[in-house]
Amino acid sequence: MIALVDYGLGNIRAFANIYRQLNIPVAIVDRPGDLLKARKIILPGVGAFDWAMEQLNRSGLRDALDLQVRDRKVDVLGVCVGMQMMALRSEEGELAGLGWIDAEVLRFDIATLRQQTQLPHMGWNHVRLIGENPLFQQLDDSQFYFLHSYFMQPTDPADTLAVADYGVEFTAAVGSGNVYGTQFHPEKSHAWGIRLLQNFAEL
Repeated sequence: MIALVDYGLGNIRAFANIYRQLNIPVAIVDRPGDLLKARKIILPGVGAFDWAMEQLNRSGLRDALDLQVRDRKVDVLGVCVGMQMMALRSEEGELAGLGWIDAEVLRFDIATLRQQTQLPHMGWNHVRLIGENPLFQQLDDSQFYFLHSYFMQPTDPADTLAVADYGVEFTAAVGSGNVYGTQFHPEKSHAWGIRLLQNFAEL
């Protein structure tokens, strides 16, 4: 069963609908006991970093998440702010992140971008894969939907699975052991996103 972590943020229903169409068992989970039964976990997120961390910490799910991800090595996929929460910290807030990936979250610096643009970065972008990873199987030439003003910067370049360009190249997806994340929204990315979510289920 894939657990969709329901702590009050994210497009939970969109993920659930995709997995049901794929005939892959999925459950929306808001209790620690149910989360501990999951074979895979998706951590969605929208909004500001500190607000998302506060909501997660208040949900009662934090300890069960850490147990599953850190100790039991259950595969987890963080999406958008859910991915950013897996870092150590973010320039957007003051709270500590989950620390599942050695990384920090940075704000785009408009002054340094190669082209005139604005924030948030919103819309479709091609992603360029860095090496091979089963999360991106059959997604060599793909594009995904983004909506963000911050991006993750891993300490280890090997943790970057894919990059995109918004006047500057930035990390679009990460992977470290059992921890995966996408800055883009696969649940809003049509066939490419469906394929990625299926790939995650099959890891």
